[in-house]
Amino acid sequence: MSPSENQDEVFLRQAIDLAQAKMLAGEGGPFGALIVRSGEVLAQGWNQVTTSNDPTAHAEVVAIRQAAAAAQTFQLNDCDLYTSCEPCPMCLGAAYWAGVRKIVFAASRQDAAKGGFSDEFLYQELPKPLDQRQIPTYQLLGEEGWRPFEAWLAKEDRIQY
Repeated sequence: MSPSENQDEVFLRQAIDLAQAKMLAGEGGPFGALIVRSGEVLAQGWNQVTTSNDPTAHAEVVAIRQAAAAAQTFQLNDCDLYTSCEPCPMCLGAAYWAGVRKIVFAASRQDAAKGGFSDEFLYQELPKPLDQRQIPTYQLLGEEGWRPFEAWLAKEDRIQY
């Protein structure tokens, strides 16, 4: 690492290079991500939506899954996420659920939109009342749906997360 580069820049450049290399190799869209712990890359992921036919196989989610498997824990609170582009709402949610310490990204969501990958509709959908969303969404069997949570709360060996 040169004196002019800090650790965040080094890892972020690696995520950008990964995104470009995997995209040019035909292995997915132009997104790459690293999970770093104690200055070492624990896992890397690139967009594999089209190659795996998995709409959740975004670079950040792939990296989080690999990191959790490698670390043998679902809590990545001692890890940092470096990603070539600002995380979409799904990836941001995954990062929060994983408990990463920080997120560092390069391209903005506006840059992604210019490149043909717009998440803006999701940001607009989230605050809408359920009956105004584009995908019809409604609740049924609320009381019955609460039953597993009651059992969870009574379960003495539950693992908090």
